[in-house]
Amino acid sequence: MNSKKIIKNALVNSSIAVLYIAVVVAIMANMENGKIGQANNNILSGVVVLLLFVLSAAVMGITIFGRPILWYLDGFKKEAVKLVLYTIGLLFVILVIVLLALIV
Repeated sequence: MNSKKIIKNALVNSSIAVLYIAVVVAIMANMENGKIGQANNNILSGVVVLLLFVLSAAVMGITIFGRPILWYLDGFKKEAVKLVLYTIGLLFVILVIVLLALIV
């Protein structure tokens, strides 16, 4: 498996992760102004927050580690490790870009 394919998959994985995060943030921002944001803080609010946390952890786990696990099990161990590292590296680069955009 060549490096271009690994980098392409890492870019897809990190893009999906950033898109998912942006959607969750947009939903949370709209919840503050809507009916849900005005609801009393009760047990259901805690349940919603924890469910969102668990769902997000599952989605990010599958997005970042799903394909590498499959590659690892298929015998492409070095490529699987490279894919995880490239994906995390690209997420870091995106984070730095967003932070720089906020500062400027």
